Amino acid sequence: MRLDVLFVNGRFTTLDPDRPFATRLGVFAGRIAGLDEDLDGLTAEVVVDLGGAPVVPGFNDAHHHLSMRGQRLRELNLRDGQVRTLDELYAKVAERAAGLPRDAWVKGAGYDQNKLGGLHPSREALDRAAGGRPVWLQHVSGHMGVANTAAFARMGFERVEDVPDVAGGTVGRDADGRPDGLLAEQAQGLADAVLRPVPFEDFVEGIALAGRVAASEGLTSFTEPGIGRGLAGNGPWDLAAFQEAVRRGVLPQRATLMPGSPNLHDIGEGWFGLDLGFRTGIGDERLRIGPVKLFSDGSLIGRTAAMCCDYEGEPGNRGLLQQDAEALRAFILRAHAAGWQIATHAIGDHAVDVVLDAYEEAQARDPRADARHRIEHCAVTSDAQVARIARLGVIPVPQGRFVSELGDGMLAALGPERSLGCYRQRSFLEAGIVIPGSSDCPVADGAPLLGIHDLVNRRTASGVPFTPAEALTVEQALRAYTVGSAYAAGEERDKGTLSRGKLADFVVLSDDLFTVAPERIRDVAVLATVVGGAVVFDEAGLSA
Repeated sequence: MRLDVLFVNGRFTTLDPDRPFATRLGVFAGRIAGLDEDLDGLTAEVVVDLGGAPVVPGFNDAHHHLSMRGQRLRELNLRDGQVRTLDELYAKVAERAAGLPRDAWVKGAGYDQNKLGGLHPSREALDRAAGGRPVWLQHVSGHMGVANTAAFARMGFERVEDVPDVAGGTVGRDADGRPDGLLAEQAQGLADAVLRPVPFEDFVEGIALAGRVAASEGLTSFTEPGIGRGLAGNGPWDLAAFQEAVRRGVLPQRATLMPGSPNLHDIGEGWFGLDLGFRTGIGDERLRIGPVKLFSDGSLIGRTAAMCCDYEGEPGNRGLLQQDAEALRAFILRAHAAGWQIATHAIGDHAVDVVLDAYEEAQARDPRADARHRIEHCAVTSDAQVARIARLGVIPVPQGRFVSELGDGMLAALGPERSLGCYRQRSFLEAGIVIPGSSDCPVADGAPLLGIHDLVNRRTASGVPFTPAEALTVEQALRAYTVGSAYAAGEERDKGTLSRGKLADFVVLSDDLFTVAPERIRDVAVLATVVGGAVVFDEAGLSA
């Protein structure tokens, strides 16, 4: 047998308990043909010397908005570190506006009011900065944004006083009842109606742009939560755009795509789902359909997540459900009965209860082995909820990176006592729950090594420890970003460990995650990223 590629002189951490370490790995037809002594006597078309570098299985992000990341890379960057005050934000808007045609949109994203003195940008200040151009600035969470007067006019409201309230969302208003520019949750649909879909070629280009950046971070697989119509999607041809990106060879990663819940419908003969009965699992190793994605509530730092108790310092504010509990229940029951894996965004503890109630009823009505329904984020949970999640076999999908980037805002929203139940990774593991690794990029930085760093270290941007009892070991964090994410997508037979027969996806690193000081994990660099035995990022010069 002649292999396609033989990688030698590496320090492979396989995460396979039957063979935890190796120095050689052979590839045939994109899969691992064997390791070490399996390869004795075999030759290869190409031999790659890894120079003794450490190697781990390819990173897999279970909740990564790659297409949204691509579009944000093309827009005004308002993340922390780029703007520190509202005045700096307005100055950036003015600078971008000055270089655009008079009728062009000024689009930006990434601002966080918690890091701007607690205030969102205002409609009137954006009017002054933009010189008559329409402005739409999306919050870092993606759950709200701010429009100026010209933007409201593009939405069809020549008089801002005519902007209506929106069910499942809020329209911010000043003391006189006039819109102040802030649109939260479903109210963002007013802006989406005129800004989406992004033109097809621009969308494919954004996928390619984000894919290149993600490859440089060691990402080999991801799950995109919400394509098509819906809060997180873009338009009716999103799947076609991903197919085109794969066809052109510009998407380096393997993608699992979640259609947003508005895309599922009655298709006759008692069927519910996508046309022709497509559902979770259809596709191949490069591009497949995953769970259906729906939203139950909002954002923790935006204080719109549905909570059991008031937000700290805001009597009467417990967030909101984006649709009433009965509508959520009815959708979950139908999607489960139609064979879908379901992934519901639920951040607040009240929303988690609503979703768990529906999952439990769905399984009782239509028992299905190993349904693996998910709760995306699953941010605030009690001990009883953790135990219930384990009993029901539900997969929580928390984000370690939120701790450093958004943790200060989360602590402020919850207060010291309730924050102990926030992003409880170790509690999930100790309950016997498999947890995946994820970033929710571009809400947070998408680099998996930064996510692993935060799962282990759990400190906020200001240096405050964030429930350190929930910290993971390095091995647990690495398993989350590999084995756990594969399990969450139902792909553990193909991904997660470096084992014979699995896909040949791995990452070459500058240092060993198991020997570097925990606080230095974020400094470890990706030297090369390999997908199916092909080098898709090559800082180390392996292809030279």
